[in-house]
Amino acid sequence: MRILVIAAAVLALSAGSAQAQMGGGGKRQGNDAGKADNKPKVDEKAYKAALERIPEPKEKYDPWSGARPSEPAKKPK
Repeated sequence: MRILVIAAAVLALSAGSAQAQMGGGGKRQGNDAGKADNKPKVDEKAYKAALERIPEPKEKYDPWSGARPSEPAKKPK
């Protein structure tokens, strides 16, 4: 009898963890279409105009400038 109770408890615990991994059985009820409508629409013309307003850098950015010298030392011949 004791083995039967232990086996039932192990089975119930493993089934509960498997259900948690699979998403919970679909208890959510909502309108997914309503959420998709709330996203702002991208205006391609405005996006390209904003990209053109970004100024070009005068000199190239070097992320490793602090780790190495900007110009290697030249060896005399």
